[in-house]
Amino acid sequence: MFIGSFKYSIDAKGRVSIPAKLRKYVANEANDTFVMTRGTAQCIDIYPLDQWKDLAAEKLTKLNTFNPQEAMFIRMFLQEAAEDSLDSQSRLLLPKNLIDYAGIKKEVFILGAVKKIELWNPEIYEAYIKENLTQYAEIAKEVMKI
Repeated sequence: MFIGSFKYSIDAKGRVSIPAKLRKYVANEANDTFVMTRGTAQCIDIYPLDQWKDLAAEKLTKLNTFNPQEAMFIRMFLQEAAEDSLDSQSRLLLPKNLIDYAGIKKEVFILGAVKKIELWNPEIYEAYIKENLTQYAEIAKEVMKI
C-alpha cells in the first residue's frame, strides 16, 4: 500500500525518481513497470503494472462501451495512458502531455495513494487541499461510514 508524500524535482527530459519508500511496495509481478494516466483531479496517476492489470480486469473491462458516460470515461482515462519501466536510477519518463495536464514544472509533489502513486504540481495540490479542507470531516464520515 502506497503511503506518504515527497517533494522531488523533474529533470529537463521529464524524468522523475520514484522514492525508495514507495518502490518497496511495488510487487515483483510489476517488474518495475508502471502505467501512467490522467488523474480525475489535475494530477498524474501512476499504477504498478500488476495494479493496472487488476484495475483493468475488475473495473475497466466491465464498463459498458454502449453507455455514453462509461464510454466517455474510458476514452478520457485511456487516451493519455502510457507505460514505462524504471531506469537504472529508478526514474520514470513522464509523457509531456501528462506533465502539461498536471501543470507540473520543476518540482513535483509525489503522493502515495493506496494502490497508485499521484504526481502533482505542489501549488495545485496545496490549493486543492485548501479548497477541500473544510469538507474533510464530512467526506471521511461518508466514505468510512463512521
